[in-house]
Amino acid sequence: MRHLLATLALILLAPQIAAQPLRLTSVASGLENPWSLAFLPGFEKEGRMLVTERPGRLRVVERDGRLSAPIQGLPPVVARGQGGLLDVALHPGFESNQWVYWSYAEPAPAGRSGNSTAVARGRLDLAALAVKDVQVVFRQAPKVDSNAHFGSRLVFAPDGTLFITLGDRYSRRDDAQTLDTHHGKVVRITDDGGVPPDNPFAKRPGALPEIWSYGHRNLQGATLHPTSGALWVHEHGPQGGDELNIATRGANHGWPVITQGREYGTGMKIGDGETRADVVPALTTWVPSISPSGMTFVAGDRYPAWRGQLLVGALKARGLARLELDGTRVVREHRHELDLRVRDVRQGPDGLLYVLSDDGSDGRIWRIEP
Repeated sequence: MRHLLATLALILLAPQIAAQPLRLTSVASGLENPWSLAFLPGFEKEGRMLVTERPGRLRVVERDGRLSAPIQGLPPVVARGQGGLLDVALHPGFESNQWVYWSYAEPAPAGRSGNSTAVARGRLDLAALAVKDVQVVFRQAPKVDSNAHFGSRLVFAPDGTLFITLGDRYSRRDDAQTLDTHHGKVVRITDDGGVPPDNPFAKRPGALPEIWSYGHRNLQGATLHPTSGALWVHEHGPQGGDELNIATRGANHGWPVITQGREYGTGMKIGDGETRADVVPALTTWVPSISPSGMTFVAGDRYPAWRGQLLVGALKARGLARLELDGTRVVREHRHELDLRVRDVRQGPDGLLYVLSDDGSDGRIWRIEP
């Protein structure tokens, strides 16, 4: 009964509205399980993007939709289950240093078992279609035998540090409440993999110093608020309980002890309840799950009615959730049904919105027409 009342309260606070259909234009097609995209400098003139494919390929997309051959030089990835090549992001100083960063499922060293999320960087040579001077700047610890819940999104903060969102690896969900693993965490590192001295647990004995926040499940969306600079994230819940959060410095976000999610199959309660005084409450929760992935705030003048709103991709719900906000409160949700598994959504330097659909071997990049 308490679960039902909490769900009804959320619906009353943030009513869902079926939105008008969107006009989409296909920009590129023929991608295999694409996961993320990044806009290259000069995009407004040249229209080039980087796109990742989960089997392990990084490609350049030209303005006319042509896909380059795979960029060479990436380390091996574990392309099983939810693992593979995941997010991609450009260093804030990319135009001068050519550093591109990517997250991926990394295998254990030869002779050992397991895998984990890792982040590498390399200098992008577009002429050679290669990355050079490749360095692994972060490895999730410990590695485990799992093909699920890798996370992961990459977001550079204004101070040049890098946020990385990490899954709990599914079989290790209780680790999300401890500080001696990276499972179920948001971590923050310097651009070369160091630990910022002002990280909340940098000086705590027994805690991994990269940790920024904990108590997360499987975070596949992250973006900075355009005014406050706060890191907004969302994560998958089990059978309900997808959450939108602000990843707060040093904070516990609850998983798996405080959640509205339920056990797969049985529907049994997980953890100790849905609220607790020491757990930062979610901004909104989706019950049933929409399987969120990718997220961006809408800025500029191309979509004036949406300015300041939050767009969230949805895999299971096959579309977009558009959230109207009053500060940090979600006041209304609009559902745009696209019949597409939306893996990522980004706003380009041209002010237009781009959607990445993950539908097997016919993954596409779409543009939302104003």
